[in-house]
Amino acid sequence: MMDFQDDDDELDDVAFGDLPPSLAALSRFAATLNHVSWFAAVGERLSEAERADSAGYLLALGFPECDIVQAMDWEEAEEAARNPDWNTAWWEAEEQLRAGLSAQAVDLTGDEEALLVALTNVTSKASDSVHGAAAVAAGRFGVADQGLIRAAAGAATQAAYQAALVIAAAEDEDHAFAQKFHLFQGGRWPLGIIGGTFSIF
Repeated sequence: MMDFQDDDDELDDVAFGDLPPSLAALSRFAATLNHVSWFAAVGERLSEAERADSAGYLLALGFPECDIVQAMDWEEAEEAARNPDWNTAWWEAEEQLRAGLSAQAVDLTGDEEALLVALTNVTSKASDSVHGAAAVAAGRFGVADQGLIRAAAGAATQAAYQAALVIAAAEDEDHAFAQKFHLFQGGRWPLGIIGGTFSIF
C-alpha cells in the first residue's frame, strides 16, 4: 500500500492513533507536503531514471506508446500547458481512475464525510506549499507570469489529491497516480499528453 512517513516533529501534533488507518495515512501524507521539492528540477535535463518513471506512469495509465518530450524552459512549458490539442483519452483515463479510487476509498473507510475532510486537508496543505514554490522556480528563469504560475501550482495540487486517493483506496505504489506524484516529488512538472507525446518540464 502506498504510504508516507516523515520524522519531522510537526507530526507529533497529530493524533494519528485516534483515526482509522486509511485516514491516518492521509494525515501523514498531508503533513509531508511542505517538504516536497516542488518544481526544483524544472529546466534540468531529464535523467534516465526520470524517463523510466515517466514511462512507468504512461504504462500504468494505458499510454505506453507515447514519446516522452521535455520542455526545457517556462516558455516551452507554457506552450504545452496551453496547447488546445490535448489528448482527450488521457484526460478521460485519469478521470476514470479518479472515480474508481474515490468509490474504493469510500468503501474502505466507510465514512464518506470523514474522507472528504481528510482529502480537503491534503489539497489545502498542498496549495499552501506549491504556489510559492512555483513562483520561486519561475523567478529563477525570470518568469513572473501569474497565470502560468497558478497553472503549475494547480497541477501540483491536483497530483497531491490524486496521490491521496491512492492512499485512501489502499492501492500500490505502481498506480498511475502514485507514479505521477513521484515525478512531482522529484521536482518535475508533468504537463500531460498532446497527441502521442507526453510533455514534462
